[in-house]
Amino acid sequence: MAVFTEEEQQRIQKAVADAEKNTSGEVRVCMEKTCSDDPLDRAVKYFTQLEMHKTKLRNGVLIYVATVDRKFAIIGDAGINSVVPADFWDATKENMLNHFKYGNLVEGIVTGVTEAGEQLKKYFPYAANDKNELPDDIAFMDGN
Repeated sequence: MAVFTEEEQQRIQKAVADAEKNTSGEVRVCMEKTCSDDPLDRAVKYFTQLEMHKTKLRNGVLIYVATVDRKFAIIGDAGINSVVPADFWDATKENMLNHFKYGNLVEGIVTGVTEAGEQLKKYFPYAANDKNELPDDIAFMDGN
């Protein structure tokens, strides 16, 4: 799925690594071309498939984007959802959407990743013994 250049992929991966420097939380980006389902349902499916629920503190965040259908969602694991308000990701989604509206897909994703890291830092600060529990690469899915 050639959505990004190598440089754009590296920029997103660096944003993930940078976001995780100040938090014990984990952030992943998941991409696919089309999404016939509700994007939140699709994000839940991939959250499980990518085993994001297996982090020690249940503090993983998935940013899901379907490029052709222009849908996206942000979801957090049980550890996050138990301590944040229900509308926790709304501002982040709006800021991402502001970039997406103008065709700035990479900038929108980087914004989402960066803001997710900032939010996670408040509730799950970096711990001295923290380890990177999930890959920082982009998960490209084929829609199955």
